[in-house]
Amino acid sequence: MGSVRRAFVPAARLAGWAERFGAAHGGFILSDDDDGVRLLAADGSNALLQAPWPPDGRPGRGRDPLERLASVAAQPRTAGLVLVRRGGYAVAVAQEGAAVAAKAGSRYVQSRSAAGGQSQQRFARRRANQADELVDKVAAQAAAVFAGHALEYLALGGDRTLAGLVMEHPSLTLFAALPRLAFLDVADPNGAVLKKAAADVCSVRIQVTDAPA
Repeated sequence: MGSVRRAFVPAARLAGWAERFGAAHGGFILSDDDDGVRLLAADGSNALLQAPWPPDGRPGRGRDPLERLASVAAQPRTAGLVLVRRGGYAVAVAQEGAAVAAKAGSRYVQSRSAAGGQSQQRFARRRANQADELVDKVAAQAAAVFAGHALEYLALGGDRTLAGLVMEHPSLTLFAALPRLAFLDVADPNGAVLKKAAADVCSVRIQVTDAPA
């Protein structure tokens, strides 16, 4: 298998991206399956394109699978974002590639210690307390940001364990059952990370596998 690259492309730019992919790889044919739309290039490379959300009874329109995929991705839908790592957090409501309501902050949780004995136990308790405080803080901010918005989906990102704990918090019970979008791999959340995540969660997800060397 060749190298694998990933990207997020807004619906409005998808046709141009596909044209450039074809020019770089000798053209392609389209294949539509349960995983998404595939571009099978003449040189052996391929690209898997996936909509940011399921059709949910609102299928896209177009002459071919690529156009229909772009049509689905272009539909205005609303997602709640919860991004959290040990170094900080960001929560937002994303619509059409932008955060229409958001809150970000920092909350440090210490890394694991290699020490042993009582010192290790004290460190573990302190770290657990810090993590609990972070989860409580993020859950409270998410509940405040999400309130008043008709969310259709949730997208979590950052540290999977911390994000999962946030969504188990009692203050988010009303939102925990919403359909989940693909998990976002993000750095310590801040304003710039949040802006990109809001764009990515509304974009077509692309995985390109180059032809074996």
